[in-house]
Amino acid sequence: MSISTGGPAEGDTFDAGAGGLLRQPKAVWATAGASVVAFMGIGLVDPILPSIAKGLDATAGQVSLLFTSYFLITALAMLVTGFVSSRIGGRRTLLLGLALVVVFAGLSGTSGSVGELVGFRAGWGLGNALFVSTALAVIVGAAAGGSAAAILLYESALGLGMACGPLLGALLGDASWRYPFFGTAFLMAIGFLCITAFLKEQPKPARRTGLLDPLKALGHGGLASVAASAFFYNYTFFTVLAFTPFVLDMSPYSSGAVFFAWGVLLAVFSVLVAPRMQAWFGSLKVLGGSLVLLAADVLVLGYGSHTTAVVCTILSGAFIGVNNTVYTELALGVSDAPRPVASAGYNFVRWFAAAAAPFFAPRIEEWTDIHIPFVVAAVTAALGALVVLVRRDALTHEAAELEERHAAEDGVTAFAN
Repeated sequence: MSISTGGPAEGDTFDAGAGGLLRQPKAVWATAGASVVAFMGIGLVDPILPSIAKGLDATAGQVSLLFTSYFLITALAMLVTGFVSSRIGGRRTLLLGLALVVVFAGLSGTSGSVGELVGFRAGWGLGNALFVSTALAVIVGAAAGGSAAAILLYESALGLGMACGPLLGALLGDASWRYPFFGTAFLMAIGFLCITAFLKEQPKPARRTGLLDPLKALGHGGLASVAASAFFYNYTFFTVLAFTPFVLDMSPYSSGAVFFAWGVLLAVFSVLVAPRMQAWFGSLKVLGGSLVLLAADVLVLGYGSHTTAVVCTILSGAFIGVNNTVYTELALGVSDAPRPVASAGYNFVRWFAAAAAPFFAPRIEEWTDIHIPFVVAAVTAALGALVVLVRRDALTHEAAELEERHAAEDGVTAFAN
């Protein structure tokens, strides 16, 4: 997988693999389908955040902890997922993650207080981390068409899940805020059965992953740079995802429609637009430009009218889709560490920002006013672009030499997102 700093790229790997995207065995479709539901769980609560706050007599800051606990555990679990999967295998790791999601998503729907719900979301985050961190490895190992087609399929699942999560949350949440949690548990149980039926065990890595290996991988300048840039970007991303619903203050149906449109743009731009932009301009130019545009978008979102805020929320999905794809490619290709180890270290860093943004955004509003959380989000997106600019040499160092090694690893060990 090549990484281009600028100029048109020849023989773009995403285009080369796209042709095999739909010609996949049942095991790949079962894993991808379960991945869609897993990613649905991230945005599921968006349309019902105000309803949850009302139903549990909680503040916006308390309800935002649903994201914080979820992603804090997800970040910490990144140090464990490789350790687990390299010992029990990818299939068993997926099933363990799915089982935890089924249990904790179901328990979330029974919560009697916001504290209980936050705790159950933490358990949900552990299950999701085990599943999501292993899903791409399994898809790459079983997919036809090479790693490019597998990554496109994975990004498609991410985009579809991000789009459908708010829609499911709105449809079920209009009756009760509890129903989306029960619905997710039911869908993940179906995913568990599909994985059990169609996915055979994948070969285990030749070397087991240690608990500290992901942290050691961050000693590589290129990977550390990707992780630092992604940290700032994810703060912006999850300010939009977790804080904007309170600003829009819409009904579950209306909010679900807004974030469904947001998710559709995310899916289209991550799978169809980003690879072509990379081929034309190069990965780093595309990433830097998209981050700057995202910064401008959230700034206008924070200071515009209600209609402007709706439009900017939807439009941010396009920039987020582009960023997700480019960051995935960079994280998979820039480090000399094995892909599962490098990606675990990268995800360990960036998910902390996803935990921080939902916690700090409502508190910044309390300390200042409703505009400033978006100013902070704009600044963090700009800082992500600055890291890309300043560390552009480290982001491409030895990438070409590493391509052949990573290609050999694709059969069993590619982790991302």
